[in-house]
Amino acid sequence: MITTNNFAKEKILQLRKANLYRTLRRVSAIRKMDIRIDGRRAINFCSNDYLGLSQNPAVLKATRDHLCQISQCSSRLVSGNSPDIDGLEKRLAKHRRTECALAYPTGYMANLGALTVLADKTSIIYSDEFNHSSIIDGCRLSGATIRIFRHNNVNDLQRLIDTDKKLKLKSRKRIIITEGIFSMNGDIANLSEICQIAKAVNAITILDDAHGDFILGHSKEYAGTPDLFRVSRDIDVHVSSLSKALGCFGGYIAASYYVRELLINKSRQLIYTSAIPSYLCQAAIASISVAAKGFLQKKLCRNIEYFVEALRKLGFSTGSSSTPIIPIIVRDEKSSVNISNSLLKRGVFVQAIRYPTVKKGRAQLRVSLTAKHDRKDLDFALSCLETTARKYQLI
Repeated sequence: MITTNNFAKEKILQLRKANLYRTLRRVSAIRKMDIRIDGRRAINFCSNDYLGLSQNPAVLKATRDHLCQISQCSSRLVSGNSPDIDGLEKRLAKHRRTECALAYPTGYMANLGALTVLADKTSIIYSDEFNHSSIIDGCRLSGATIRIFRHNNVNDLQRLIDTDKKLKLKSRKRIIITEGIFSMNGDIANLSEICQIAKAVNAITILDDAHGDFILGHSKEYAGTPDLFRVSRDIDVHVSSLSKALGCFGGYIAASYYVRELLINKSRQLIYTSAIPSYLCQAAIASISVAAKGFLQKKLCRNIEYFVEALRKLGFSTGSSSTPIIPIIVRDEKSSVNISNSLLKRGVFVQAIRYPTVKKGRAQLRVSLTAKHDRKDLDFALSCLETTARKYQLI
């Protein structure tokens, strides 16, 4: 007789055997990027708090000043739509240069919301093979036909579109979706070429810019990857996060008035869950004001340039990243876990990333840099990485 417990135990044993077992570590902040993890002190190189705004005094003050209640305790359509949410959405729409914005409790839910409303069984979605799991899940839930193009390869994207034309599928609604900065590889999408292809075939363009928002851009707003490539107006739906560069919590979609109205009426991820708390909205608004000054992005950029150059001189394989997300390619799952554990013992917290987050045999360490890291932190991490990598013959 198969019991629930026996089923779960067997699955856990399989994960352990494949070196894919995961555990939750207990992490508590000390100051800056110093943390205590499972009782051990370390420097945090896993955080997506790229500008360090989760610890910013102005952001913390805004949070405390507006903490009059914990939550609206309701869906926005029932009784949870506070003026603070409206104020945040107006600020986000201005930031992304769109008519409107719509806040979601998480970025994951924002991706699901956009895809399950804008796509259906009559649609074809063209999705980058390295897109985030929230995009993968949204594509599957939409019921659309899904075409996966090779990572950041616009020629392969064009090939798939041309193939569908030959199959007389050109009358279907087409959607192209990609990340701006890819969450595990740290490389940047070929967004200009993707927008050109989308325009030529009248496809809807959806961009998940969670890791590029408030980090990249030409304008003072640091309006993300589209701003960097000056294609903001060519993106139909911007999806992003409040929990990365802003150091807060939540996600949002920025788009036209009618897309927003449709999402309010059809997105189950918005309709059937509680609203984002008001104090988190005020925290995000305060973060946007600090991020707009630009000095944190400059500090982050200096850290990235210094760290990437040092890693490559040491002989590490880091892909083509020039962003806060720096992959160190290990390939073997067991070795990646062993190296991560060894680094933690030395005082450096860097996670091993394994299947299904990345392909099997493509395990890596994911280093995440922030403006809060100082040169002493970077040099210490580099020294520990070099010693550990030589021990495991990675370099």
